[in-house]
Amino acid sequence: MSAQSASSIPKNQVDLLDFIDWSSVECLNQSTSHSLPNAVKQGYREDEGLTLESDADEQLLIYIPFNQVIKLHSVVITGPEEEGPRTVKLFANKEHMGFSNVNDFPPSDSAVLSEDNLKGKPFIVKYVKFQNVRSLTIFIEDNQSGSETTKVQKIAFYGTTVETTDMKGLKKIEDH
Repeated sequence: MSAQSASSIPKNQVDLLDFIDWSSVECLNQSTSHSLPNAVKQGYREDEGLTLESDADEQLLIYIPFNQVIKLHSVVITGPEEEGPRTVKLFANKEHMGFSNVNDFPPSDSAVLSEDNLKGKPFIVKYVKFQNVRSLTIFIEDNQSGSETTKVQKIAFYGTTVETTDMKGLKKIEDH
């Protein structure tokens, strides 16, 4: 994810929350009392008191499938200053990843989150690597302070669906 980040969601990008296939979402190493829906689902992710927390150590591995093909533009991951995520790796269309093989694959993109990112500034992904995304795996490798627990307040995805067509941009074909 490039150093250049937008301070607001770019024009023509939408929150991809409605396109998540909730029946297949997974999160490895999450605390049972502080699980993934706290950070991703509408209503929960806006409540700063609710967080996704790691369990055994600081790492989290999150699998987000979409119910249609999307183009990912940017991601927002917020968290507290100390326990918030630091190193984040994104993998497009990689299924069945675990902690044992996550480092066997090069990430589609990666970032070290800044304080601004943790407060809600989106980071822009390498757009060309996220054009036909059916699923996204997020590997949170460590947190800001190196503590045992990572806390995530919000995860949001911004982009478009591949099926989205601008009907105004189409020109009528005339019969001659």
